[in-house]
Amino acid sequence: MEYINEKLEEFNKYLVGRKVAIIGLGVSNLPLLDYLHDNNAIVKVFDEKEIDNISKEIMDKITKYSMEFSFGKNCLSELKGFDLIFRSPSCLPTKEELIEEENRGAIITTEIELFMKMCPGKTIGITGSDGKTTTTSLIYEIIKNAGYNCYLGGNIGIPLFTKLAEITPEDIVVLELSSFQLMGMQISPDIAIITNITPNHLNIHKDYEEYIEAKKNIYKYQDKNGILILNYDNQITRNCAREANGSVIYFSSKEKLDNGFIVDEGVIKECSDRIRKHILNTNDLILKGKHNFENACAAIAATKTLVTIDKAVDTIKQFPGVEHRIEFIREINGVKWYNDSASSSPTRTLSGLNAFEEEIILIAGGYDKNLDYMPLAKPIVDKVKSLILIGQTSEKIFNVVKDELSNQNKDMDIYECDNLSQTVEIAKKISKSGQIVLFSPASASFDMFKNFADRGEQFKNLVNNI
Repeated sequence: MEYINEKLEEFNKYLVGRKVAIIGLGVSNLPLLDYLHDNNAIVKVFDEKEIDNISKEIMDKITKYSMEFSFGKNCLSELKGFDLIFRSPSCLPTKEELIEEENRGAIITTEIELFMKMCPGKTIGITGSDGKTTTTSLIYEIIKNAGYNCYLGGNIGIPLFTKLAEITPEDIVVLELSSFQLMGMQISPDIAIITNITPNHLNIHKDYEEYIEAKKNIYKYQDKNGILILNYDNQITRNCAREANGSVIYFSSKEKLDNGFIVDEGVIKECSDRIRKHILNTNDLILKGKHNFENACAAIAATKTLVTIDKAVDTIKQFPGVEHRIEFIREINGVKWYNDSASSSPTRTLSGLNAFEEEIILIAGGYDKNLDYMPLAKPIVDKVKSLILIGQTSEKIFNVVKDELSNQNKDMDIYECDNLSQTVEIAKKISKSGQIVLFSPASASFDMFKNFADRGEQFKNLVNNI
C-alpha cells in the first residue's frame, strides 16, 4: 500500500491563498519558489542583494509566477502582513522585523525545520563547530551501504523539503545542521550528534552564548526515545547530557570511558560496563588525524541501532574523506600538498596541524569572523617550519605567532602575501622533500572567494599547475 504523508497533504491545503514570504534566495529556499506556486500560495520574495545581482534564471521564475519582490539592504522594511515566513539560515530569528511579524501572528520557520516536522522517516542530525560535514558524510555512507533508502540534506546535500512526498517511514534522513539552521528550531532529530562546540561565527551571532544555545536545539526537543551522542572531551558538549531527554552516548579520544566509544592507543574501541572491545585500528583508515578518528566514533555510535558495527567499519575503512578537508592534492619533488580550505576556524586548523608528524609549511589567513587566534599560536610555533599568511586575519595571526616566538625565544620565517597565487609560489620555493604544505586558513573565505569550496578549488588548480 502506497504511503501518504498526511501532514504534508494538510500543509499543502493550508498554503492555498496564504501570504508567504521567502527571505533569501540561497540554495535551501530556491525550490520553494516552484513548490509554493504549485500549491497556490501568494508569495513575496526578499533578498538583501540588489536586483542587478539576482540571477536572470531566478528573476525569470519570479516574473513567470507573478511573485512580488523586495530587494536591497532594507528589503525587510516591507515584511508586513504574512501568514508564513521562510527565513534563510543566515537571516537570524532575532531580526527586529521577524520578531514584529511573529508577534503579529506570523509563523516563522525555515525549509529544514518544516521538513523535519513533516518527515515520516527516522532523522539523524549532526552539528558541531568542527567535524560535522565529515561525520555527516560518514553516517550517510554507512546507512546507504547497509541497504537503507537514505537522504542527505541540511547544510550539505540537497534541499529536501520538495522530496517529502517520496519519503516513507522506513527511510532514513541524515542532516548536517549549522547554528544558523538550528537557531529558533522547535524540533530535534531522533538521533542527535554534537561533535564539539568552540567559538565560531561570532561575527554574526550576538555572542558565544547565543551560538551555544542554538546548537543545543539539536537535542532539546527529543523525547525519551531520543539518542544524543556527545564529545566527552569538550566540556560544553559533555555538560549537555544534563539536559538530555533520552539516552546519551559519549565518545572520547582522551578518556577511557566505562561506556561509549573511545580512541585508545591507535584503536577505536566500544566500551560497555568497563569492557572495551576492539573495533578498528586507526592505521586501517584513509582518514588522517585524531579528530577524524573521533568523527568515526561518533558515526559508529549514531548508526549502531541501525547497522551492525562490522558493516559500519567496512564503510569507514574505505571512506576517502570529504573534499577540502585535509585533502591530498599531489606530491611534488617529495613535498606533499594538502587542501584544508574548509578549516575556517582556529580549532579546525589545529586539528589539521595535529594530523601530521612531518614538518609543515602552513598557508593560513582569510576573512575575519572575530575569532581569537591566541590558541593557535603555540601549536604553530611548535609544529610549523614556515608560515605563509594571506587575507584579513593575516595580521592577527602574525601578531600572536610573533608573541609566542618571543616567549619561546625562537625564530620562524613568516611571509605575508597579497593573493593565493603568491602563497603557492613561496611554498613551492621554500619547501623541501619530506615536508608537508598545508593550506588551512583558520578563517572564513569571504574576503577573496565565494566560499571555502571556491577557495579550495582555486588552491588545487594552482598546485596542479605547478
